[in-house]
Amino acid sequence: MPFSFPTGRAPFAVAAAACALALATLAGCSDGGGGGGSSSATKSGASPSAGGGTQVTISNFKFQPASLTVAPGAKITVVNNDTTTHTFTADKGGSFDTGDIAPGKSATVTAPSNAGAFPFHCMIHPFMKGTLTVK
Repeated sequence: MPFSFPTGRAPFAVAAAACALALATLAGCSDGGGGGGSSSATKSGASPSAGGGTQVTISNFKFQPASLTVAPGAKITVVNNDTTTHTFTADKGGSFDTGDIAPGKSATVTAPSNAGAFPFHCMIHPFMKGTLTVK
C-alpha cells in the first residue's frame, strides 16, 4: 500500500514543531568557541573589567579605546567583539601579546613594568593600531 500524506494542517504543525525543537537544541549546544592567550595592562578612557583591571574592546576592526594609560604591571582584558580573530600585540620588544583571540572571546595581558609609550597592533590586521602608555 503506497504512503499518502494526510490532508489538513496537522502535518505542517508537526513539522514546524520538530524544526523549532531541533533549532532550540542546536542553539543550546554552542559555547562560542576558542580562547585567547595571556599576558597583562591598565588604562584611562577604557572601561574597567569585572576583575578590576582595564578592558579594551575590539569592534569593527578597531581597538576601543585606541589610546590608554595604565599603571606598571596592570592587567588589561581584551575582548573581541568582531566576527574574525584578532591579536593585541606590542610593536616592539614582545612586551605583551594576547596571541589569537577568537570572535566573542577575550584574553588578558600584563602591562610592562617600566614607564613609557608602547605602540600596539593586531598581527593579523596591521592597520589596527593603538598606544598603551604606562605611568
